[in-house]
Amino acid sequence: MTVRGLADGPGPTGHAARGRRRAGRHHRRDGRHGVPPASPPPLRDGPVEVPPTHRRGTLVALCVVATATATALVAGLLGWTPESAGPARALTVGESERLAAARVTNYRDLRAGVRVTAGTGGARVDLVGWVDWARQLAYLDVGGPGAGPHRGLLQATPTVVVARPDPTAVLTPAPPPLIPPTDRWRLRDLPDGRGPGAVLELLFGLAADRSEPTDPLLRGGGRWVGRTRIGGEQVDVLQAPLPRPATADPNVTPSAPPAAGDRDPRWWVDGDARLHRWEGRLPDGNPVTVELERSDRPTLWAVDALGGRPGLPRALTDAEAARLDRLPTRLRAVAGAAVTVAAPLGAAANLRGSGWLRWTGQLAYLSVADLDTLGRHTLLRRDAAGFARAEVPLGAGPTGAPDTPPLPPPTAAGWRPAAGPTDDLDRLVDAALRAGGTAVRPGSAVRLRGDRVAGHPVDVLELRAQGLRLRYWIDHTGLLRRLELRTGQGAWAQLDLNPGPVPAGMAPTGPTAPATRPKAPGSARKAATAPATPEARPTRRAGTTR
Repeated sequence: MTVRGLADGPGPTGHAARGRRRAGRHHRRDGRHGVPPASPPPLRDGPVEVPPTHRRGTLVALCVVATATATALVAGLLGWTPESAGPARALTVGESERLAAARVTNYRDLRAGVRVTAGTGGARVDLVGWVDWARQLAYLDVGGPGAGPHRGLLQATPTVVVARPDPTAVLTPAPPPLIPPTDRWRLRDLPDGRGPGAVLELLFGLAADRSEPTDPLLRGGGRWVGRTRIGGEQVDVLQAPLPRPATADPNVTPSAPPAAGDRDPRWWVDGDARLHRWEGRLPDGNPVTVELERSDRPTLWAVDALGGRPGLPRALTDAEAARLDRLPTRLRAVAGAAVTVAAPLGAAANLRGSGWLRWTGQLAYLSVADLDTLGRHTLLRRDAAGFARAEVPLGAGPTGAPDTPPLPPPTAAGWRPAAGPTDDLDRLVDAALRAGGTAVRPGSAVRLRGDRVAGHPVDVLELRAQGLRLRYWIDHTGLLRRLELRTGQGAWAQLDLNPGPVPAGMAPTGPTAPATRPKAPGSARKAATAPATPEARPTRRAGTTR
């Protein structure tokens, strides 16, 4: 039998193919021993078989390339090292102008999404959300391994911080809900220079309504350190300290700025003076990184303590002005109202209370407590002679707020009198009673927005009266449903009103203060008899509930 018979002889195709493969193997073996093969193996369709040693080499090379690429990508994401085109150098005029204008651009763009990392390791705090530089409002979700009691939602202005703690929240924060929850918000006093308090100060400091002078930057106060791309956009990495507030003394000549150094913050600024990233250190020395998502800029909705959802102020219509003008008459017609109060006072006092007020007789009586110290409750009374307070042990109601005050008011509770308002809560109660007195000039008010309270549609009117900034929530029947007062700290205290009959026992049957009660200004009456006279008159109307 010839070789041709082995390869091409009759039989099924499979037998011929196997014969060809065997012949090919014999030729290769002969070739390795120095005997050239008789002819090259026949060509076949399909991929060429690669020797196993070649495949292993190729796989190893691919793995090395993939590992190197992944390492470079991770290092780039974590370090954001700029593509340096040379050593750090002084700023050009154009670079200094863009850096000086970066904070103004933030202010003009109104708001942006933010992602902040402060600290390292187990002390790291992460914050995700938005900052509105035009309204001076930040809304963030706080997380990270070092968040501790700050974990949860947070809203803040430069002067007021309210938080909604959530110890069960996951470590990794996410963008907060656009419409914030309405419950469990608390006024908080965050420490300066560290943690979320320092981050908030930094976020608000990244915007300004005017550009910084460029001379200090050109004289060595800033430098260029590299160029890179963020989100497909080319940015310059510039180094300079965060500008400090200018001195108010025009006679003080600013000293020459210190030369920019490696410890100064870095600013990632594009060709339109838009800031994309900021790296630096907090006052406590911890590193901090701020990333701005400039396309993520929803309108923020503040919680009630910070003013509620935004409005579009405008002049009153004739119908709205008429309702405001008739408000005192309407309030005196219903005589009184049951009230609840939510008053964030100072830096960390979260007051809640309930009680009644009566426009006929100018009398208010409330029980108020701080939500963080519910063991102590304060009875607050306001009558024609002034204010008086007494500390008494009271139980808490089902919502955590104190129960309504006891009736009749106790006469031996150690009342402390005051001729006028002593804090923003007193001013809020006083403004509510004055709303039933002299009408407010409609020309001094603007309609802020429409809203709802206790199921009633209302117009929210903002005005100034007796030096106070107030908001009247007036329903379409002309009744006052809520009164808000802007506190000295910058928060909004609320007094909700449910107009209707009030208990006749609001007025005490005897004096509630010792004979040392101060005289009303310009009055020659004895202080001891001042509180009893106006309060005794409505008490004789015991058969009514008005």
